[in-house]
Amino acid sequence: MPRLASFLALLISAIAYLPTSAFAQTPGPCRKGMGFPQFLEQLKQDAVKAGVSQRALSAAAQGLVYDQGIVNRDRGQRVFGQIFTEFSGRMASEARRVKGQQLIKQYAQAFARAEKEYGVPPAVITAFWALESDFGVVQGKLPIMRSLVSLAYDCRRSDMFREETIAALKIIDRGDLSFSELIGSWAGELGQTQFLPRHYYDYAVDYDGDGKRDLIHSPADVIGSTANYIGNGLKWKRGEPWLQEIRVPANLPWDQTDLSVKHPRSKWAAWGVTLADGRPLPKDELPASVLLPMGRTGPAFMAYANFAAYTEWNNSLIYSTTAGYLATRIAGAGPMLKPATPVAQLPFNDLKEMQQLLAKRGYNVGKIDGIMGQQSRIAMKAMQIKYGLPADSWPTAELLARLRSGA
Repeated sequence: MPRLASFLALLISAIAYLPTSAFAQTPGPCRKGMGFPQFLEQLKQDAVKAGVSQRALSAAAQGLVYDQGIVNRDRGQRVFGQIFTEFSGRMASEARRVKGQQLIKQYAQAFARAEKEYGVPPAVITAFWALESDFGVVQGKLPIMRSLVSLAYDCRRSDMFREETIAALKIIDRGDLSFSELIGSWAGELGQTQFLPRHYYDYAVDYDGDGKRDLIHSPADVIGSTANYIGNGLKWKRGEPWLQEIRVPANLPWDQTDLSVKHPRSKWAAWGVTLADGRPLPKDELPASVLLPMGRTGPAFMAYANFAAYTEWNNSLIYSTTAGYLATRIAGAGPMLKPATPVAQLPFNDLKEMQQLLAKRGYNVGKIDGIMGQQSRIAMKAMQIKYGLPADSWPTAELLARLRSGA
């Protein structure tokens, strides 16, 4: 699921709340002078046209207010600049591996049903459950209707959050949750695996048989609904792997190590790639990519077609790789290999400078923020190829020096 801000360990607010009342009547620049009351009236009309009842609108009325603090948090969010081993070491902990396995046993019937119906293994569901809310412990404490309508009035993603607001009203209408139960993250996500309202409305299922789809309180509903979303929403391929730790040789064609590049496992095996324990890689035609989240000297993974479900759930490479890795651990894989030598990490200011130098050469690196996301990785790989450096998309002092030279 595309994550907006629910995962609080990843995303933090950079701007503090400002008083709501000071901004409640301020027209958004994209609204052409339309104040919030006019916008809200139009939104209510659109909701009725979409099938929302007056009963649901009345129930939610006290939450349909503008909060500038929510907009500030959305505009000010930034990603922690952690490297993969730091993040995964904290988030894919041994305690979570053990807890995940315990929950699979505890709710064996629900997990078995979910796998039969949607093809999603218990470990995959449980890893998301762990990372999104620590198995339901941290679900957020804010009324989401206020967040949704405020972000709908803002200009950045108005259409998206307008639809999310209407979906939340439909959840009330359907009887899954009352208005007072719509409590979650500041970005409007709900439940133990942090669904946006549209995903909640479309994919939530009643697995405990009480007539409601309750992803806040019912573990069975959480299991079934998460499996439904992964299986049908994210197009999970039944019976296929998602991620597997590997060892890579020193002479691997590094320019081939990218999620956009796929080769049969037989080809990777011919290039010297092995399983993490040194055993041969299966020499079959199953397509896979080699993923190097920290470059050629860091951890290495074979990413299969199902890994796309992870990057669709959250497009942060650090998050998606951690979620996939934790799922393999819960499923029985051993702990990640430690790099033979520490992986060099450039200082934050050097990373920003590298982004600036790449942008000057015409590459789209996104925001100049010192966070080497997918756009920055693509640009780095292109320049590594140009300079004849190992093209593993990892920011190195050598690459920075070449970029500084202007060559």
